Amino acid sequence: MNVFDAIKTRRSIRAFTDKRVTDREVKKLIEAARWAPSAGNIQPWEFIIVRDPKVKHGLCEAAMNQTLIEQASVVIVVCADPMRSSKRYGSRGISLYCIQDTAAATQNILLTAHSTGLAACWIGAFNEEAAKKVLGVPDELRPIAIVPIGHPAEKPKARLRRSLDEITYHETFSPK
Repeated sequence: MNVFDAIKTRRSIRAFTDKRVTDREVKKLIEAARWAPSAGNIQPWEFIIVRDPKVKHGLCEAAMNQTLIEQASVVIVVCADPMRSSKRYGSRGISLYCIQDTAAATQNILLTAHSTGLAACWIGAFNEEAAKKVLGVPDELRPIAIVPIGHPAEKPKARLRRSLDEITYHETFSPK
C-alpha cells in the first residue's frame, strides 16, 4: 500500500477481534513512530506498551469509559517529554514542539498499523493525571495519546472531507 492510499483509507477503528497483536507487530509500530520528524531531531517521546487488563481498565476509566481500550489486544500510550524539548526551544518546546512531535509519532503508528492490516484509534479525550497515575508515569512526562490496537472487527466508511477550495489559500488568508 502506498502512503497516499494509507492516508486516504485509514479509519479510526473502535471494535477489535480477539486475535492477539504480536510483539513483533508492536515493535514495527514503535519503529515507525521513532522515525517521525521532530523539532531539532530532539525526539521527545516515550512509548508505554500496555497489555495488562487491569492497566487497560484503568486507562479506560481515565478516558471516560471508552471501552475499546479494554477490547484492544495492545494499547500504546504516547508520552511527551516537554523538558527535553525545552532544553533547546524553551517555552515553545514545552507548549508546542513536544506536542507536535508526539502527534507526528502517533500518526506514524496509525498509518503503519493500517498498512499492515491492524486497526487503531487515536484517543485524546482522557484525564491526563488519571492516566499518569494508572501508568506510573513520572511527573516530567505527559501522556498525549492513547492508541488501542488490534485486528479490525469493523470497517467504517469514509467521512466527508472539506474541499480543497474551502481550505486552501494562496499567499494570504482570505476566507471564502
